[in-house]
Amino acid sequence: MSSKKQKSESDVLLMQQRIDEGILLAQRRLLNRGLHDGLSFIVCQGGVVAEVPACEIAKF
Repeated sequence: MSSKKQKSESDVLLMQQRIDEGILLAQRRLLNRGLHDGLSFIVCQGGVVAEVPACEIAKF
């Protein structure tokens, strides 16, 4: 039997929550930089690729 600690379901859920929060923070920082520098983003939605100015992105 392995001596590694078994991950309980609550540990996994907490880890996933932290990962999700980190991704959301990174997206917010990227959007803020785009707003500050007047940039646009290339996005793919529904199989369509489009360039969207940062000022038109309302929410992540």
